[in-house]
Amino acid sequence: MMHATTRWQQLLYLYGGDQPWDSLLWVTSDDRVRGGASQSHLSVINPEKARFYGHLDTQTLGGAGFASQHSLGVLDWDLSGYEGIIVSVAEADGKRYALTLKDEIPPKRGDGREEAGISWEAEFTVSEGGSEIDLKTVFLPWSAFKPTYRGRPKPDAKPLDLSNVKRVGLMMRSFFGDQEGDFSIEIHAIAAKREIEEEEEDDDPKAVVEAAALDQVQNRRRSWFRRLLCGLI
Repeated sequence: MMHATTRWQQLLYLYGGDQPWDSLLWVTSDDRVRGGASQSHLSVINPEKARFYGHLDTQTLGGAGFASQHSLGVLDWDLSGYEGIIVSVAEADGKRYALTLKDEIPPKRGDGREEAGISWEAEFTVSEGGSEIDLKTVFLPWSAFKPTYRGRPKPDAKPLDLSNVKRVGLMMRSFFGDQEGDFSIEIHAIAAKREIEEEEEDDDPKAVVEAAALDQVQNRRRSWFRRLLCGLI
């Protein structure tokens, strides 16, 4: 017997797919908490698609700015067995976005707001346009997620604990003056992805050929025997 390897893709839907979108499961977190004027929204178009949109202001904070939505409460996701995140996009505006992950939720300050904490950001850009029929998919491997603190690189951060993901978010930010203004992206799904390999047993090609040859011989013998009987009757 010979073995053939089959590879197939397995998705764990976080939002979309078999986990319908729900705007009540998302929280707004814009630069207004720091005195800025940016604003974001997440609206569910249907259970299979949501729109992340708003306006990014960079004037108020002198070139900086961000607008984001993140998951409600504290998640308990173990994504350690996966290779990264897939973002499936129905329509985009060509701007640069970031998908964010947190494995720790910062404590709250006296005024009820969260203290600043480390976020793991993976940037992605999807070309302008698109449709529900022609979905565009972006794959973000874990190596694409970089630690940041207040939008700046944090190279001394400890590694992301993929077995304990507590928050996921979508962010539009200025990247310190690189972009501003209105933004909009329609997302079909966010899912963790991994590839599965399975071995299947195939018949030995030599054995298959020999079996076929034997069948041919037996068929010829049966045909000869039938002709012989016909001659005797």
